[in-house]
Amino acid sequence: MTVNEVCAELADENGKPLARSTFYDWRAKKRGPKCTRLPNGDLRIRRADFDRWFDGLAEENA
Repeated sequence: MTVNEVCAELADENGKPLARSTFYDWRAKKRGPKCTRLPNGDLRIRRADFDRWFDGLAEENA
């Protein structure tokens, strides 16, 4: 998944995607999903890593 796709998945109830700056802030603080940097410098997030991270959020708040 691209960063834009992850942000779209995390959209609010009105459909507004998560701000890219918020994603990068979470990443810098090690609070976001695991990312892989491609040779061209772009980031990608594997669906399984995203799902695992997202499911972990629900467990933390349970």
